[in-house]
Amino acid sequence: MLTRRKSVHKGVIAALATGLLGAAVLTPEASAVPAADAESLHSSSAVRTGTGDVLDIESPELVPEGVTWDPTRHTFLVSSARKGTVSIVTPQGTTRPLVTDPRLVSTYGVHVDAPHQRVLVAYADPGTAEGSASGTTNRISGIGVFDLRTGEPIRLVDLTHLNPGRSNYFVNDFAVAPDGTAYVADVFAPEIYKVTPDGRASVVARDAGFAGEDGRPGLNGVVWHPSGYLLTVNDSTGSLYRVSPRDGHVRPVQLERPLLGGDGLSIHGDGDLAVVTNTMATPKGREAVTVLHSTSDWRSATPVRTVTPWASSEPTTSVGTPHGTYVISGGVGTLFSGGAPVDTFTLRRLLP
Repeated sequence: MLTRRKSVHKGVIAALATGLLGAAVLTPEASAVPAADAESLHSSSAVRTGTGDVLDIESPELVPEGVTWDPTRHTFLVSSARKGTVSIVTPQGTTRPLVTDPRLVSTYGVHVDAPHQRVLVAYADPGTAEGSASGTTNRISGIGVFDLRTGEPIRLVDLTHLNPGRSNYFVNDFAVAPDGTAYVADVFAPEIYKVTPDGRASVVARDAGFAGEDGRPGLNGVVWHPSGYLLTVNDSTGSLYRVSPRDGHVRPVQLERPLLGGDGLSIHGDGDLAVVTNTMATPKGREAVTVLHSTSDWRSATPVRTVTPWASSEPTTSVGTPHGTYVISGGVGTLFSGGAPVDTFTLRRLLP
């Protein structure tokens, strides 16, 4: 379990910031962002020399579970299980809020929809956030949609009404298709939801294999594959599924071994799948990152390599960036088990 860490690798952050702020050339998309937001975390020279492999970010009690890459700012955005926000990671090695909507309570998966200038975030209330209350704990969950540049709300899409009468709701992750449609998993529902860009919600797929074992979380990470389908993992069984967003057809992906404790997923630039596993939802899991490769259009997959134990405790998910794949460890397991919220979180690069 994580303990409260007081030291932060500010030298690493400073080196990255100095390299970029002195030499960065903004893309056309980034030029539309106000100057205060035009912050870049990485310089290519810094990453080449390895100085950006491990980033310890100071942000008291943020406890981020999700991370995404913002191509308009050239930096990470992170969610907050404790504060219910979406924050920008600054070159100074801290965070500053982008989205601060108290209705979210606690935030998890976060994704940038850059073509539509939106940031989307999964929200819920498992009872461990600063804003948790008896009226919202286990009762609210959905997708929040916000303006990427300003953080102003566009809409909140409540997903509890798609499965009424349950005692527990917890949307944890989702994928965003190129047209802006979100495909969403609730860890306590054997379904995948669809949220259109204008906020209409429906069930796109149901399968008994999506359910968790013994009341544990089921579907967790979801990712959009460039070939036009979804890949999603069941946390407690370790099963990986390929799902058609057109007709809801579900096909198990044949694996050499189950991905027990499967949490976040991300697609590498070469088409391989990075799977982050942990022990938060199942004691059978392990803290690791496994890279899978498929030669059968994800009817089956084989591991290319597995890094275990992962060097930073309690990893939850990963994100591809122009500088490699980064895995976030934010102390969520410690928070959920009753421990004190940690004051730093780690982004660690999955090395080639």
